[in-house]
Amino acid sequence: MADDFMLDTDDLERRMDGAMAALKTEFASLRTGRASASMLEPVMVDAYGSPTPINQVGTVNVPEPRMVTINVWDKSLVGKVEKAIRESGLGINPQLNGTIIMLPIPELNEERRRELTKVAGQYAESARVAIRNVRRDGMDQIKKAKADGMSEDDQKFWEDEVQQITDRHIGLVDEALEHKQAEIMQV
Repeated sequence: MADDFMLDTDDLERRMDGAMAALKTEFASLRTGRASASMLEPVMVDAYGSPTPINQVGTVNVPEPRMVTINVWDKSLVGKVEKAIRESGLGINPQLNGTIIMLPIPELNEERRRELTKVAGQYAESARVAIRNVRRDGMDQIKKAKADGMSEDDQKFWEDEVQQITDRHIGLVDEALEHKQAEIMQV
């Protein structure tokens, strides 16, 4: 009965890829001293009685390396968008020009860069933990099959398979972290 055990490695990979996608989203929200439309993704505006992403109330553009502009479609929301950006903790001071909100991106000082690399490290560690949790789920499935009569050779094969998938994803997290930290520290 246990000889026909098949671990769904595609499911494990999909779940680990989800942790990587979440990490990339978190990295995109970290300011590196360069303008990026993705830095506004976590900011929600109280529009029409519900929290709404900025890109659904206006057009976000990056006309210059150190400038983000938001062309708000509804004039009545300009103040709410400005307030949401001020309260977001991004450390950016919006400037109004009619329905266009300009966000000049200031240079990052050395201390702020070091803080951001630590935050990037925390994001990466969270992704590693998520990947290890998926690994644990896979190993638990293997142990259950072993208890149901799986051979030790099969058990070893599947454990090695899960470990290889885990190692590859942890390597991707480390690589992404190294790249992001280099990007943050670049002056």
